[in-house]
Amino acid sequence: MRIRRVITTREGGRSRPPFGSFNLGDHVGDDPAAVAANRGRLATELGLDERKVVWMEQVHGRTITVVTGPLDTPAEATDGLVTAEAGLAVAVLVADCVPVLLGDPEAGVVAAVHAGRVGARVGVVPAALAAMMELGAEPGRVQALLGPSICGECYEVPQAMAADVEQHLPGSVARSRRGTPSLDLRAGLWQQLADAGIGKIGVDPRCTVEDHTLFSYRRQGQTGRIAAVTWVDAA
Repeated sequence: MRIRRVITTREGGRSRPPFGSFNLGDHVGDDPAAVAANRGRLATELGLDERKVVWMEQVHGRTITVVTGPLDTPAEATDGLVTAEAGLAVAVLVADCVPVLLGDPEAGVVAAVHAGRVGARVGVVPAALAAMMELGAEPGRVQALLGPSICGECYEVPQAMAADVEQHLPGSVARSRRGTPSLDLRAGLWQQLADAGIGKIGVDPRCTVEDHTLFSYRRQGQTGRIAAVTWVDAA
C-alpha cells in the first residue's frame, strides 16, 4: 500500500485578506463560502471525493479519534485522527503548531495530529501512535513527517514555560534569534518519535513565521490555516 501526504500553502484560493487566499480553516472568521470553495478545490486536486477528507475540531489536547468513514461535520474536540480505511484522508490545520503525519504502509494505518505547545506537552503524538498500534501498526514500520511550524529561533517563550515543556518533551528547549528562551517543538517531537522506535522521521524545515507562503498566527494575528493531509491510496 502507498501512503500519500500533502501540505498546502496559502496560495491559490478564494479567501480575501487577512485570510488570503487558500485558507482551509472554518473557525477563523473567514467567509464560509470561500472556505468551502478552498476545501472543494483541495479535494479535487487530491483526486478525492470531498466527503472523503475528514477534518477535526482541534482543542489543544491529546484526544485521538479513530474514523472509519466520512463525517458530516468535523470530529469533535480532538487533536488527532487515525484511520485504516483506504481512500479516507485525515487532515490537520495549523498556523504555527506542528502538523504531524504518521503512516504504516504495511498495516495501511495513517494519522494526522495537531501538536501545538500544549498538545505536544501532554503527549498527543504518543496517544496517536497508541491508537495506530491498536489497528495493527508497528513502530518500526511507521513513517513520520513533521510539517512546517514556528521554529526555535522565532518561538520565544518565558523561561518557566520553556523549562516546563522541556520537562515533558525533552529536546524542545531552544534559544531564540535574540538569545532569549524559546521552544523548538519539532526537535522535541523528533526525539519523542525516535525514542518510540519510529522507523523513518522526516522534517519539513520551513518556519511558518519566516515563510510568507504559509499562514502564521504569531506573525499576523488573525489569519488562515494551512492543512497537512494523509491517506492510504486505494489504487
